[in-house]
Amino acid sequence: MREVRITGTGHFAPEKVVPNSYFNDLLGEDVDTWLVENLTIRERRWCSEKQSAADLAEEAAKKALAGAGVSASELDLIIVATDTPEYISPSTASVIQDRLGAVKAGTFDLNTACAGFVTACDTAAKFIKADEQYNKVLVIGAYAMSKYLDLHDKKTVTLFADGAGAVVLESSDIKGFLGSMLHTEGQYNSWMGIYGGGTNMPLTEERIRSKDHLLRFVRKFPKELNPEKWTSMINSVCAKAGVKVSDINHFFFTQININSIWQTLDNLNIPRGRAVTIMHKYGYTGSACIPMALDDAHQQGILKNGDKLIFMGSGGGLAFACQLFEWNT
Repeated sequence: MREVRITGTGHFAPEKVVPNSYFNDLLGEDVDTWLVENLTIRERRWCSEKQSAADLAEEAAKKALAGAGVSASELDLIIVATDTPEYISPSTASVIQDRLGAVKAGTFDLNTACAGFVTACDTAAKFIKADEQYNKVLVIGAYAMSKYLDLHDKKTVTLFADGAGAVVLESSDIKGFLGSMLHTEGQYNSWMGIYGGGTNMPLTEERIRSKDHLLRFVRKFPKELNPEKWTSMINSVCAKAGVKVSDINHFFFTQININSIWQTLDNLNIPRGRAVTIMHKYGYTGSACIPMALDDAHQQGILKNGDKLIFMGSGGGLAFACQLFEWNT
């Protein structure tokens, strides 16, 4: 049986720092206090006018490749997880393949919104396990949501940010990938998203004036939804892998609501300190937040060989993805 392990990580955030005080002035009220007390967010990064999702993804990819000691020419496959792509068509992954010079790599994009990175990692692991022609796969989570924000919509503009994270997965004799699970609650597909620009609602001047091309929270999600699904899926993945939840060393969650993270860990009887969070300095970076947090933890020396890691992502759709890894470099 071919095993799969993570051999390199990397992340990149734009240089432009947007502190909470910016929104106090923009919206004419104190939003900083609520953001810090309820979400821990103090600042976030936004793309410059000339930066795009591919720019972020390229930089994160270069760092992951360097960490793995893998050249772009060795890659067999590139998967980009994003719902803020470079173009509607062609894929962002094809842009990255060209920029990196990954001449033999196949490419595709994957969109399960903010669950995208974990879904893409699961897909990459299955490619490697199933087919001997795939030995080195680059997975990138890229997010440039600032391009889709209504600056006067308090529900979205203060939360969402930009960044990219990447990992290199390789075939190995050492076990890394231990298990996974995907789940979707499709009845929520119309509750949050970017609804203009696709075939259902092609952009027109009128729709642009109506801001149909920007991110919208249409309805408020039940606050118990993420903690309940996250708890259930983590328990299921660990049980199937024969791993005790109490033996998980680090948890990496979708980081849009710190209270959902705390509630999930409380449900699992896990100390809150085992969650790796970066939202205080990067805001909410969607499909990039989990690999960004992973690389941040790696760079800080937090991850030790043999540590067990949970990636738990969720995003619009509503899509959920959970993956269990053992960290072995």
